[in-house]
Amino acid sequence: YAKLELFIRSSLGWSLSLNGSLAGRNSHKLLPNRQTGFNLSPYLLPSPLNALAMQAASIKELKKALADRNPHELQSMILRLAKFKKENKELLTYLLFESQDEESYVRHIQEDISEQFAQISSRSWYIIKKQVRKILRQTKTAVRYSGKKETEVELLLHFVYELKALQPSYTRNSVMRNLFQRQVDRVDKILGTLHEDLQYDYRLELEQLIE
Repeated sequence: YAKLELFIRSSLGWSLSLNGSLAGRNSHKLLPNRQTGFNLSPYLLPSPLNALAMQAASIKELKKALADRNPHELQSMILRLAKFKKENKELLTYLLFESQDEESYVRHIQEDISEQFAQISSRSWYIIKKQVRKILRQTKTAVRYSGKKETEVELLLHFVYELKALQPSYTRNSVMRNLFQRQVDRVDKILGTLHEDLQYDYRLELEQLIE
């Protein structure tokens, strides 16, 4: 049965749903196919790799569907999301335990950034670049969890501060110089969206870093 399904999917170039079992929330929208006897879901899209590909619902659709769920069902869904992917679990941790004290969250991430830079002991630029990029990725992930521009500025400024202090100097490598400049440009761009009082303080700190 599974081999037959795979053969049909490969022949037609479509992702198929057998009796609606793979159609999920759109099982009621399955379209009969007289040629194969199987049901095609409009939410299972053609794939060049002939793999099952479910079309994601829009945020508006999800919001409407969630409004009809009871608290127990919502809790179950949220916990399943947390188990599904590490970043989901980390975001949920931020929302539940960190978001109420943004200053503490920023301070904790800054300490992590400093600790990771302190662990860079290699003299090889290949290793250094790899480790610095990893720190930057983790910093930007922490920024995404927060979603606050002030937090992004503070974390990127701290990243730039640590990169400037790194030995051997980032100025000796063109990739590191470009990475440094991109973060400076990013901070400068964000500053234009903040309140004037915050702009002054942050810009003063930025100017000191790029002297």
